[in-house]
Amino acid sequence: MKRWLKWWLVTLIVGAVAFALTPFWPVPTTAPQPPGTVLPLFVALSLVESLSFGLGVAFLIFGRPLVDRMGGSPGLTTAAYVAIAFLLLNWWPHDNMHRMTNGDWSRVVLVEYGFHLPLMIAGALLAWFFVSLARRQPAPA
Repeated sequence: MKRWLKWWLVTLIVGAVAFALTPFWPVPTTAPQPPGTVLPLFVALSLVESLSFGLGVAFLIFGRPLVDRMGGSPGLTTAAYVAIAFLLLNWWPHDNMHRMTNGDWSRVVLVEYGFHLPLMIAGALLAWFFVSLARRQPAPA
């Protein structure tokens, strides 16, 4: 089976399962509900987040050899692999956990620190990975 087809199958299957499971996240009955005019926009975003989650799972399964081929140090390569996976995987649980907070600021701050801080760290790690690889390349003539 072609490599891209495996990626697409895992992405679509896992994404479809995640999307189907989204309504089962426990949301308090007192949580504010979006008006009907914007609800389709949230549903579309949830679909994209679910597909991103599926792509993150596909990347975890198939992406490591591709990152290893970049030739970085083993520790930084592993950090880049995990960072890429987190950047893809985090959106589905992140948004669903926001819905669960019901505006409770002590819970919102946990979601913010649990997702936003690692997103910043992942971006910094990927920048470091890229710069370290770029420094290995000879300067153009």
